[in-house]
Amino acid sequence: MLFSPPSISESASSATWPDHDSTTNIVLPHRLVTVNRFVVEITTTRCLVGKKKLDQAIDTFQSSPNKPPIHVEWKPYIIDPNTKIDGEEFEAYNIRRWGSSGWTRSLKSNGRKVGANFDNWKTWPNTLRAHQLIAFVASNDRRASAENVPTTAQCNEALFEATYELGENISLVDTLVKIAMEKLGVGPEEIPRLRSYLENNEGAREVMKEIQSGRKKYNIRGVPYFIIGTSEAGQTPYGFSGAQDSSTYLEIFQELSESLEK
Repeated sequence: MLFSPPSISESASSATWPDHDSTTNIVLPHRLVTVNRFVVEITTTRCLVGKKKLDQAIDTFQSSPNKPPIHVEWKPYIIDPNTKIDGEEFEAYNIRRWGSSGWTRSLKSNGRKVGANFDNWKTWPNTLRAHQLIAFVASNDRRASAENVPTTAQCNEALFEATYELGENISLVDTLVKIAMEKLGVGPEEIPRLRSYLENNEGAREVMKEIQSGRKKYNIRGVPYFIIGTSEAGQTPYGFSGAQDSSTYLEIFQELSESLEK
């Protein structure tokens, strides 16, 4: 059973603004503090803000001696599957759905405080193919045969940068192939297979199955969503949504770390 830590308010754990898609699992080795699931949408500013704050908390936590490692694994989530398959112009999409893009101003302002600048956000992408790219690049099959396979966190970092800072449209196969080659270590010999995989939506069923599993198992309805626990059997994890302050994550990491020492 999941529960929210006392420091997280009820309002923080319910999504009241436009949502996006993506999930993150933080899994640690033996006797680790783990963020078992971090659900995020690549196209939402608050998911990137949540990631930045989480990163700050992890860096602070692990700067102290004798702290257990933290492994983060992201999982997919799509809130608006009706976005055009090749994405939509940013302002046009916001006007169509909400009347304006005014709701993003405060989120962008908060993002800049933690290093998420949003300098060049031009497109509202359909992220299904982007999630398929992550599944392909970070798959266990590639880990068995390729060197320097990126983590799901590194994949999402590259996609966030492309969307928000470089003005690229991650709905498009050509864009995703470029990111795979330049940022994610996919070699030239893998490109024909990757392109076919994306163009034919070979991983779409698995992505949607993963999303439905998260909704059913954890009742995920908004993002970012976090599940943070330890690698110890029987330990009840924290589960909550919303981009919290770094201090909240740090408090949870510390509490779980202390539980491993008992």
